[in-house]
Amino acid sequence: MKIAVFVSGRGSNLQAILDYRQKIKSIDVEAVVSDKLNCPAFEIAKRNSIPVFSIGSKEGCITYDQLGGLLEELKVELIVLAGYLKLIPVDFVKRFENKIINIHPALLPSFGGKGMYGMNVHEAVFKSSAKVSGATVHIVDPVYDHGKIVAQQCVDISNVRSPEEIAERVLMIEHKILPYVVGKFAEGKVKIINERVVIID
Repeated sequence: MKIAVFVSGRGSNLQAILDYRQKIKSIDVEAVVSDKLNCPAFEIAKRNSIPVFSIGSKEGCITYDQLGGLLEELKVELIVLAGYLKLIPVDFVKRFENKIINIHPALLPSFGGKGMYGMNVHEAVFKSSAKVSGATVHIVDPVYDHGKIVAQQCVDISNVRSPEEIAERVLMIEHKILPYVVGKFAEGKVKIINERVVIID
């Protein structure tokens, strides 16, 4: 399966997907996309000879419309938002309907929505005194953190002392669950049955 990975930061989830390719040979990363011109994750892409693209209005960037055409030319079958912090335009979501997934650093539908990204999520979870957190992989629709849930995994945070500790534990979960889900998509084992997403083992 040909995929594109969207990133905004260091790219640790991108690296986790690339590492997982050793197990699932049917994953090909065709492009890495960012909302930044000099995204740190681009270094990972370049080390793996993967083309990089920046979205925006600055010189050297492309538009979502241009990107959509490019991904179609590359025959990308799945777009993976792996720490991508910008809202995807509705037209782009509809263009790739049910072909975009996102990793969210909490157990949706809790702690999702506008402004709930990165450390903002972990601070909200910490202040709520929740005893578990985790990661959610969901299909992207036009509403923030709203699409159907593909997979979730939780982690005990009952003894944490800071949002940073939550972030560390959740990131470890992200590195496991996101590559797993991408692999299941590549194997054709993710189905929507009776309005629920089902992973077939």
